[in-house]
Amino acid sequence: METSTTSSIVSRLGGGSGIDMTQLARDLAETRFLAQIGQLESRSEALQARISAASTLRSQITQLASALGDRIRNGDLSPSASLANPAVARVQVASSSSASGSYALEVQQLASAQMLAGNAYAGSGELVGEGTLTIRFGNIAGGSFTEDTGRTPATITVEATDTLADVAGKINASASGLTAYVAQTASGAQLVVKGETGEANGFVIEASGASASGGTPVAGNIDFLAWNPAGDSGQLRAAAQDAQFLFDTIAMSSASNSVTGLPEGLSLTLTQTNVGAPTRISFDDKNSAITAMMGDFTAALNDLTGALAELASPLSGELGNDPGARALKRELASLSTEIVIPNAAPGEPATLADLGLARTREGNFRLDADRLRDTLANNPAAAGAMFTTGLFGVFATIDNLAREVSRSTDPGSLGGSITRYTAQAGTIDERLEKIAEQQEALRERLVRQFAATDRNVTASQSTLSFLQNQIAAWNGRNGN
Repeated sequence: METSTTSSIVSRLGGGSGIDMTQLARDLAETRFLAQIGQLESRSEALQARISAASTLRSQITQLASALGDRIRNGDLSPSASLANPAVARVQVASSSSASGSYALEVQQLASAQMLAGNAYAGSGELVGEGTLTIRFGNIAGGSFTEDTGRTPATITVEATDTLADVAGKINASASGLTAYVAQTASGAQLVVKGETGEANGFVIEASGASASGGTPVAGNIDFLAWNPAGDSGQLRAAAQDAQFLFDTIAMSSASNSVTGLPEGLSLTLTQTNVGAPTRISFDDKNSAITAMMGDFTAALNDLTGALAELASPLSGELGNDPGARALKRELASLSTEIVIPNAAPGEPATLADLGLARTREGNFRLDADRLRDTLANNPAAAGAMFTTGLFGVFATIDNLAREVSRSTDPGSLGGSITRYTAQAGTIDERLEKIAEQQEALRERLVRQFAATDRNVTASQSTLSFLQNQIAAWNGRNGN
């Protein structure tokens, strides 16, 4: 009877059972907060699903706008023009151009830069004499020079040990717009100096200093490098002049052969004169590219509406009651009838519906090929003008929509929803971190308590062992 009671006491106290008090404390601490953690993690998973769904929709509309912009800027929808005589110029069109009409071009004179080939030296290593070269800029007409006093002259300091090649290097390093090199000719080594194109970029070279001749210079005198139009003896090989051309019979000029600021975003690189034989600039037909674009655009919109319908389903969608998703639905529902060219003339296309975009009863999009064909046949230029990167048009409409749905400060947009859900998820993470701290504190307290209990059990076991021995001894004596 006594032995049975003792075993029961030991069993209840855990003595000799091998119980891991540390693990027991950990298990109890985890169990204490298990329900709270489960609820919070479930809410966190739901929020992450909403963030992912809203991000997916936002990404789709942003990618659509980006792809459309790239196609207009660089693809088959980019405005382009051609010349009937392509030898006269190369023509480019800005991506924001409405690209319509045609223009006449007659190039009368190409822009050129002044070029000097100086007096001949025996070789590029010849010393040129100590002194200073001052290069002044302005207009040269005949034998006269008119300085541009608003432009800083280039000052080249020449040392006594400098050669003709050294002078060329110093001119190149002067950041004056001039370039220089030494040409080895039949006459000897000549310093060639070139300016920038345009009649205002003519220049003269003045020389002064210790080696100046004071009279008729020779190689070794610094003023042997000087030049002005009044004393030219063949050094001037090309004069600085502006390009002169007629654009639609209007006389225009340019300091370079690259001409910008023309109508319809046109820019030209003039390459040849065509005096008396004007050529015509015309814009390339984009009808086939527009038709292909509208087909791709309609398909992309249907991908977006399909994803929106699934993710914003009232019953099973992650964004079933999301204000940003509802706003996007409204925007897409009115997209085909939205005016994208507010300044369109009467009878010209102004909406995406004019380009064949139609809405179905099911809320999807379809391409009305007949309406698109009529628009391209009756208003090809106006239809092409709807595909620019300017303030209005198809791209501007989709780009504005993408910006609106991505606006993080608007609680009624997808961007606002992402911001809100992210903040809520962050709050849950903070609560989980706090629970983890509380859980650890509880575990440490239980470990301390169980350690004390374990010491008590050990002491009890020692007492029981003593009692068992005493009982056994008594029983032995009674048996005798």
